[in-house]
Amino acid sequence: MQQPKVIFLDAVGTLFGVKDSVGEVYSDIARQFGVEVAAKTLDRAFYNSFKLSDRMAFPGVDPEEILKQEYEWWLELATRAFKEVGVYHKFADFSRFFAELYAHFATAEPWFIYPDVIPALEYWQKQGIQLGIVSNFDSRIYSVLSDLNLESFFTSITISTEVGAAKPEPEIFIAALQKHECLAEAAWHIGDSYKEDYQGAKAAGLRAIWLKRTEPLL
Repeated sequence: MQQPKVIFLDAVGTLFGVKDSVGEVYSDIARQFGVEVAAKTLDRAFYNSFKLSDRMAFPGVDPEEILKQEYEWWLELATRAFKEVGVYHKFADFSRFFAELYAHFATAEPWFIYPDVIPALEYWQKQGIQLGIVSNFDSRIYSVLSDLNLESFFTSITISTEVGAAKPEPEIFIAALQKHECLAEAAWHIGDSYKEDYQGAKAAGLRAIWLKRTEPLL
């Protein structure tokens, strides 16, 4: 098999995942604000709310507005989840709670790196293969990668909110390829989502590899 010029990787669920579960993190921080809710209940509500949300991409939005749009996207998702479990009204100040929750996920604290990631990244670097990230996550990815000491492995980061298109749409893969001046057939994409990563990358002409993780994903 011919060595690729570039390997693109998904971020959440591929490089790193949430410790315990999203529900555990939400529940722990809610408890700090005096609200008790079971983690498993929040996990289900988060998943349901996530399914109802549009993909996180804002075509035509002024770049200066992206951070605000990202924040509001997650605020709507969290509000819907906490209303579903019937505790939204128990918060004295849900906006303050959400601000702390949002900031928490911009740090290394809630995340863990999968054990196969560092050895793979080091091996590919030694082979002279360029590495990039293609993700439907938001701008917090930059601080998370820095805090997890992963940023030095990657020469490009392409996220849906900045491109205005989200996986599996081809535009996000095309934008990533352009950063490396690379043809689709000379690139691989690895990710944990069959639809967004495997089918999306394959449709865009890249060699697609589906990495089936077993842990609960964001």
